[in-house]
Amino acid sequence: MPRLFQPLTLRGLTLPNRIAVSPMCQYQSVDGLPNDWHLVHLGGLAQGGAGLVLTEATAVSPEGRISPDDLGIWNDAQGEGLARIARFIASQGAAPGIQLAHAGRKASNPAPWKGSGSLPESAGGWVPVGPSPMAFDANWTVPTALDAAGIQAVIQSFAEAARRALAAGFVVAELHAAHGYLLHQFLSPLSNRREDAYGGSFENRTRLLREVASAVRAVWPEHLPLFARISATDWAEGGWNLDQSVELARVLKALGVDLVDCSTGGLVPRTEIPLGPGYQVPFAARIRAEAGIATGAVGLITGPEQAEQILAQESADLVLLGRELLRDPRWPMHAAQTLGTDASWPASYQRAVKGKVPMRTPFTAP
Repeated sequence: MPRLFQPLTLRGLTLPNRIAVSPMCQYQSVDGLPNDWHLVHLGGLAQGGAGLVLTEATAVSPEGRISPDDLGIWNDAQGEGLARIARFIASQGAAPGIQLAHAGRKASNPAPWKGSGSLPESAGGWVPVGPSPMAFDANWTVPTALDAAGIQAVIQSFAEAARRALAAGFVVAELHAAHGYLLHQFLSPLSNRREDAYGGSFENRTRLLREVASAVRAVWPEHLPLFARISATDWAEGGWNLDQSVELARVLKALGVDLVDCSTGGLVPRTEIPLGPGYQVPFAARIRAEAGIATGAVGLITGPEQAEQILAQESADLVLLGRELLRDPRWPMHAAQTLGTDASWPASYQRAVKGKVPMRTPFTAP
């Protein structure tokens, strides 16, 4: 059996295979509410055979949205709408997961196809918050630096979002601490110039993420796994780097995080990133080896053989695909054929299969 199609057990959860749908913002919400687009988008990817389907970055507060069109989970109506989606994902044999996020200083922007730079309040935008009053780039709003009460409100919003996610039926929660969003902004000295307990030293800059992880772990059941997505490097001198990421992974493991989803960048505009197939895999490999924690590899993973090699070489425990699944939502089933094994198919699609393959069974939450 190829490693790609072997189960992965984290705490009391067993994923049917090691293919995960990476969080991908859709910018299709109104007031943070999920709708038919999200059901069809995520449901279709679950039908395609991924073992874990993660939602897009789901805002824990209104001001934590990247754009006014972002998905949210700061109220019960949003949670109830997401429950329908989680149920459908599970009915197709995949584990439903949710990424909990706060955009920080990169909030209040239009959807990518509508332009870039901060939206003014007259156009539905708002003044974002961040660790320090430093704008992400020109034409971006200078954020309001979070005070002590604001930081506690952020921590509480993550915990409340996790409670709603659990009630909605999600079995994996991922903390979004990557791509230049709020938790990453606190980690990097390039965006965090605070002089209090949340700035300066490594211990202080990681404090908010540690407190968020502890607060979410306290409400997330012991038998369900907690992930954290990080940017392993800022790709910028003087910024967050891989050495710090390894140490952070050790700390997060002690706090109850079970897998580190290893991405990079997003904090500084116009950085030079050496893009190429699997260019972020070495970060996942080193964090896995030195921090002793499960990792996910993501970024320009496109071919079945490539994904299999990542797992076979023990560079990661899980592969996360994004754009490739948009191009081919049935990638997992096609990958199984390429690697010479059988992947389960939905019963309604059996007539399209040459030969016999197992029928898909619903995912059962632990």
